Amino acid sequence: MTHFRKHRIFEGKFVAEIDVAVDPDGSPWGPTIDKEDVAKADRIRLALRRGDVTTAALNAKIFELHPVAAE
Repeated sequence: MTHFRKHRIFEGKFVAEIDVAVDPDGSPWGPTIDKEDVAKADRIRLALRRGDVTTAALNAKIFELHPVAAE
């Protein structure tokens, strides 16, 4: 039975969040992720690495991280 979970991709000051299909196949390797979802994650990661947030945002929620000063 396939179910979906959130996968976060951290690249520089950005985080992308996507839904991936996880298939608990019962093998010793554990649950597997669909091949198309892996390719989508790679495309998003490369887009963020290039600084192309617009392209990455077509397939994922994009968050920008800001440092917080400690007091």
